Amino acid sequence: MQAKMYNVNGWCKECDPLLLKRHFENVLKECGFNICGTQHKYFEPYGYTGLWLLSESHFAIHTFPEEGKTYIELSSCVEKQFRKFMTIQAEETDSFKIK
Repeated sequence: MQAKMYNVNGWCKECDPLLLKRHFENVLKECGFNICGTQHKYFEPYGYTGLWLLSESHFAIHTFPEEGKTYIELSSCVEKQFRKFMTIQAEETDSFKIK
């Protein structure tokens, strides 16, 4: 296996942690990523960070509700799953589209 990473990062408009978790976990599964585990941290008075450890690398969410945006990052060492994620992203609604 060649050492190569595929990465996308950017901002989306959705800031609700439950909607973000549900949506992106479903997308990761649809793409064929293997979820090894998750960590979730809720901040006071608001804010959320979620991390998905994948067999293929990781996926992270960091909300900034005070600014009305969320930072999303996916890193993968497997091109097939990454390309599927990007295909789904191209068809996303505005709330979940990474820009």
